Amino acid sequence: MRGDEQRQAGFIVMTTLEDVVPADHPLRAVRTMVDAALEKMSPELEALYASGGRPSIAPEYLLRAQLIQILYAIPSERRLVEQLRYNLLLRWFVGLPLDEPVFHATSFTKNRERLLTTEVAEAFFAAIRSQAEAHRLLSREHFSVDGTLLEAAAALKSLRPLAESEGEEPPTAPGGRNPDVDFHGERRGNATHRSTTDPEARLARKGSGCEARLCYAGHSLTENRHGLIAQCELTQASGTAEREVGLRLLERERARSRGRLSVGADKGYDTKSFVAGVRELGISG
Repeated sequence: MRGDEQRQAGFIVMTTLEDVVPADHPLRAVRTMVDAALEKMSPELEALYASGGRPSIAPEYLLRAQLIQILYAIPSERRLVEQLRYNLLLRWFVGLPLDEPVFHATSFTKNRERLLTTEVAEAFFAAIRSQAEAHRLLSREHFSVDGTLLEAAAALKSLRPLAESEGEEPPTAPGGRNPDVDFHGERRGNATHRSTTDPEARLARKGSGCEARLCYAGHSLTENRHGLIAQCELTQASGTAEREVGLRLLERERARSRGRLSVGADKGYDTKSFVAGVRELGISG
């Protein structure tokens, strides 16, 4: 028999976010590691704020929210804040109680220069890595080095000749805030053009026949026992960035260990300069 739809308002249910999230959800393990890392970073976070004045949003909220945005590929901070208003799982991970309002998306903008910086990201990565070291999960011998392109949050239509991107007024184009741009017949390159919205991004493509996009280059040194990242770095994209940064990551790992080291890499690293640099560090390939 078909049941009737209940249109009457339900009773108030007393519960907590801990009751809503399943005990075996993968984010529980991630949250445990993140909380331990943030507790270790507490003195560094404390130094970023003044001793007096109006209390700010807890930096732990913003850092967990930024991490959940990355893990779930949420495209913007406004969309992230929208998700936090109704997604109880994400709200639990960030640590926001049910009776506390979600902060505004501009909170990230105002805290970006102080909190969401390279130094804080490096300290967070080091705190997570130290947990893996404490559990003896990081191999000290066998590694793999690799790089990839990370697409920047900038559109190709933001490219302008260097003179325009450095202060001269670009020609007006129809279309309001998002005008149509016709690049037909115009050669664009990193030597002649810059993005007005992300000047540090560079045009790059993964291979021949692929479309060039505004990107950064991400580099990682992974230990081969458990596949955990031991070293990482983000740089501007260039044709030599992978090999240059690969040697830099290996040099850091060599400074941490004086024992035998070996490294594997794809054919993009098979150049005389990279092989010679690896051998100079006393690392076998």
